[in-house]
Amino acid sequence: MGGRAPFRISNPSRHTQATCNISMFGYALRMERCCMTMDADGRPPSWLLLLTQLPKSPSSARVALWRRLRAVGAITMVNSAWVLPETAPHAELLEQLRDGILRQGGTVFMLSIPASAPDVNEAIVSRFQADRGREYDEFAERCTALLDEIGREGKAGKYTFAELEENEQDLEKLARWLAKIRARDFFPDAREQEAAALLARCQTAVEAFSQAVYAAEEVTGSGARGLQAPDGADAGQLDPIQPV
Repeated sequence: MGGRAPFRISNPSRHTQATCNISMFGYALRMERCCMTMDADGRPPSWLLLLTQLPKSPSSARVALWRRLRAVGAITMVNSAWVLPETAPHAELLEQLRDGILRQGGTVFMLSIPASAPDVNEAIVSRFQADRGREYDEFAERCTALLDEIGREGKAGKYTFAELEENEQDLEKLARWLAKIRARDFFPDAREQEAAALLARCQTAVEAFSQAVYAAEEVTGSGARGLQAPDGADAGQLDPIQPV
């Protein structure tokens, strides 16, 4: 935690929002991202705890529940004990999941934990940040792979529509993926901004490659000049980056 002060959920009217669609056992819910911010009183956050047990068969119900909870950013402290920051959207989601679990013949308890000791809060927040950190690491690797691929294509002079289209599709996937990560990053730190900056670098590289393709295809009438790296490096080259 690096000595960070305890957190509490900010006023719902001041939540930073992002949305994603979550469905479970026939229900659909539009989720809001609720970033945790420290208020002046420094009160600790409150948590929602979901304790579940589903029948061993069919396993599809357990898989579906795991996927839905992971998609919204829930963490597990111990087996089948899921934790989320206490917000109205999270409470609504867990109530819907509770109904689905009961219909599947499972057992479920949903508890509101108003406050915990500082060391417990720090441990929970650290778990959330660790989960998001692994996602940001993977995101950085994919961004690096895209930048390296664009660099190789430029060096080889492969300025074709097929390569451009593939790069644009990869960039769109990265943008959607980062939006999902940020939507469930309840305790954002510097890594969120680093990931956003890395995505911007990918966007710049794809745009530079597109201009080189247009020139190579004589769309712009300037002839094939090669790819100009966004930082002004030699044509056809993009320096590899270090993952975030």
